[in-house]
Amino acid sequence: MRILVVGAGAIGGYFGGRLLQAGRDVTFLVRPRRAAELARDGLVIKSANGDVTLKNPAAVQADKLNEKFDVVLLSCKAFDLDDAIKSFAPAVGPQTAIIPLLNGMRHLDVLDEKFGKDRVLGGLCGIAVTLDEHRHVVQLTPVFQSLTFGERDGTMSNRVRAIAETFAPGNIGSQASENVMQDMWEKWVLLATIAGSTSLMRAPVGHILAAPGGRDFMLGVRDECSAVAKAADYAPREAFLTRLTGMLTTEGSPLTASMYRDIKAGAPVEADHIVGDMIARADAAKVPVPKLRTAYTHLKAYERQRG
Repeated sequence: MRILVVGAGAIGGYFGGRLLQAGRDVTFLVRPRRAAELARDGLVIKSANGDVTLKNPAAVQADKLNEKFDVVLLSCKAFDLDDAIKSFAPAVGPQTAIIPLLNGMRHLDVLDEKFGKDRVLGGLCGIAVTLDEHRHVVQLTPVFQSLTFGERDGTMSNRVRAIAETFAPGNIGSQASENVMQDMWEKWVLLATIAGSTSLMRAPVGHILAAPGGRDFMLGVRDECSAVAKAADYAPREAFLTRLTGMLTTEGSPLTASMYRDIKAGAPVEADHIVGDMIARADAAKVPVPKLRTAYTHLKAYERQRG
């Protein structure tokens, strides 16, 4: 099975690198700068789960991509989706399965329109990973890694089984799901809650929790996002809500969202895709989300300030 990983940054580099390390047929679709880095230094992964340097990983740039692949693993930021589609479109054939790992839900409609719904699986990942100053992939929390995918209609198809078998040796926490849309909605609720709260307050969960009204604010955002998911017929499951509530009420917790870290770095954020689209769906379902609106206003002001 031929796998095209779109990008060799933190997420694509880690998951694609582990699959390549396991002997899978992996090619990275990269820009010129990253291509030069991979040719010079290889793909370097630093992790308590095992360091590895993969010399001369197969890499291709968009203008040279002219082959079809069985799987496209898409790990770009949501605001880069249009450019990513242009770059990997030549790799998509009649039997290609696209596994998007983007946040939120908007990307599904975009991918469906371009490639057809039958080619687009549901997908999500969970991992704390970054690129360091040497452009090495560094896993920050080794015990936390997952890559979930599945048919969006809840069936367990032969292609999903084949992908699961191919991914298994990578030891990346890969799993085929018969409830992938539910999984995606729950991740979105988690992201919108933690990103909205920590970005607005410019503080980790523990500091917000210690501030007057902080606990009620975060739990209120959780409830707003959960109500939107319920209106879409994906009410969060009890086990998920228990876990999320624990994350939001742990005293001294250093937990932040990547969006908060992006703001501190002056980087672009997925404001429209994680928070804005949640609000749009709330409006369509007539679900009040005042706390989420406050967080969104803050994010859009930040974007204006960035220019």
